[in-house]
Amino acid sequence: MSSLYETDFYAWTQQQATYLRQGKFELLDLENLSEEIEALGRQEKRELRSRLEVLLAHLIKWYYQPERRSKSWLYTIREQRRRIERHLRENPSLKPYLSEAIGISYETALDLVGQETPLDPEMLPQTCPFSEAQIFEEPLHL
Repeated sequence: MSSLYETDFYAWTQQQATYLRQGKFELLDLENLSEEIEALGRQEKRELRSRLEVLLAHLIKWYYQPERRSKSWLYTIREQRRRIERHLRENPSLKPYLSEAIGISYETALDLVGQETPLDPEMLPQTCPFSEAQIFEEPLHL
């Protein structure tokens, strides 16, 4: 089983799904199957952080460059808010992780702002200055 896992991952996934459906539990590659299930959970965390990085970068730009606000920024903020809300609705056990994810994502958001704007990330707050209400609920208008 492990050799198929190493040589043809897709075929291995299909085989494991077939064994599960057929109740052939004794044939399951439990070690690799367990690792892959854990990896799926980590991916959900990464998805949340990735969306937060984009959202926070745009909020930083929005608040620290009010003269450059654009329709594009506004719609990116709205889109990321919706996607994060949906992601948390589909994965409610991630909600306790949200505060930590915001802290982690803010660091990357500062880097994005540094790449995309004339703002110096070193001159911005080094920890997230936004409350969860500001991040997810505060209405924004051009």
